[in-house]
Amino acid sequence: MADRPTAREAIAALTADFTESAVPAGDTAGDGPLGWSGYAESRARATALTGEQESVVHGTATVGGRPCVLISFEFGFLGGSLGQRTGDRLEAAYEEAMTRRLPLVSLIATGGSRMQEGMIALTQLHRVARASARLRAAGPAQLAVLRDPTTGGGWATLGAGADVILAVPGAQVGFAGSRVRPVDADPGAYTAEGQLAAGQTDAVVPPGELPAAVGHWLRLLAHREPPPAPAPVPAALSSAGLPRTGWDAVLRARSASRPHAEAYLDAYFTVRLPLSGDRCGGTDPGLLCGFGLHDGEPVAYVAQCGTATRPAGYRTAARVIRLADRLGVPVLTLVDTPGAANDAAAERAGAGAAIADAFAAIAAARVPVTTLVIGEGGSGGALALASPDNTHVTADSYFSVIAPELAAAILKRSPDQVHATAGQLRLRPQDLVDLGIARSVVRRDPPGQ
Repeated sequence: MADRPTAREAIAALTADFTESAVPAGDTAGDGPLGWSGYAESRARATALTGEQESVVHGTATVGGRPCVLISFEFGFLGGSLGQRTGDRLEAAYEEAMTRRLPLVSLIATGGSRMQEGMIALTQLHRVARASARLRAAGPAQLAVLRDPTTGGGWATLGAGADVILAVPGAQVGFAGSRVRPVDADPGAYTAEGQLAAGQTDAVVPPGELPAAVGHWLRLLAHREPPPAPAPVPAALSSAGLPRTGWDAVLRARSASRPHAEAYLDAYFTVRLPLSGDRCGGTDPGLLCGFGLHDGEPVAYVAQCGTATRPAGYRTAARVIRLADRLGVPVLTLVDTPGAANDAAAERAGAGAAIADAFAAIAAARVPVTTLVIGEGGSGGALALASPDNTHVTADSYFSVIAPELAAAILKRSPDQVHATAGQLRLRPQDLVDLGIARSVVRRDPPGQ
């Protein structure tokens, strides 16, 4: 407890520019809605200990030069628990963010709902969820910083419901608090690091790095009203000429020596922040997602890394694309996969539904989506992340309805006919332009926009 920052210490560590908002009026006298004996004395002791009247502080702030509405939990006040007056303050903070059209940043440290207020406390989660939904519909982003601990309803609303979720190292994070878990539960599952591995959070950030990280995120997640210009097409990173045959194109796209997604992203962005996980318990290390700055403007990115894309990858991609669409940020996708993962684990994880969700996210996007195929374009697993009207290809890539080996097998052709089949599929970069699938073959100098 001695090492746990107070609400105001957490604010001061993030920004020196904080203006506390007025506290909503409400009855704080007596033993609460249940008449819980001794509750008034407990609140009085909490106030004496912390100097706070409730378990949250909220107001406006500037972090990294970017304005926001800021909420900070005081764990020393009855374990940072949510009661009726807490709900008043949280609802007021969301309303202020919506009125001012500002992003909401929550510094969370809570043990859950306040027992002394019973169901009245629990129903505050409905209020928070409703306020969060209204803010999301209005556009501004929600960013959560998970402090120690973040459990119960605070995790299941402000925390897990945020657009971007950061956590401090070693923080206890989970719906179940330490005293109500099964005795044989793996303690690692209830940590910031365990939740990151399970795809439930986006990054674990040391406290000293939080001001810069939150400032960068606020810049990238700024809401924009006018439709943005498309993300510029990245320049090719290799000087390869066009392949002579279809099989040449396949071999070149499969080469380990050609440039891959990480190199393209590093060349394209001056600042790049990752988003990780599908919020359903899965991650895909073969798919890189996040937001970055290109020529000073934010661009969301989804980049395949040459491996078979797993269901968690498609769900993460859909999450990022929908967030970018809500914020008015253009999207860049880099396609490079032999196809969607087709093992039994992928099927059990809902491969078909996840791919459908990625298709739907791009189809519904109001912001422009720019695609560059940088390697293999393997069937629907690649097409699910490709723009239907703004796709470009590099000279060391191909795009095909199916891999030529599989096409030959389905057509009952002998292995020595694979090369000819590749030619018949017309999968070379220049073929894709001729067919109208791609707009251009990108060279080292990107095409004009």
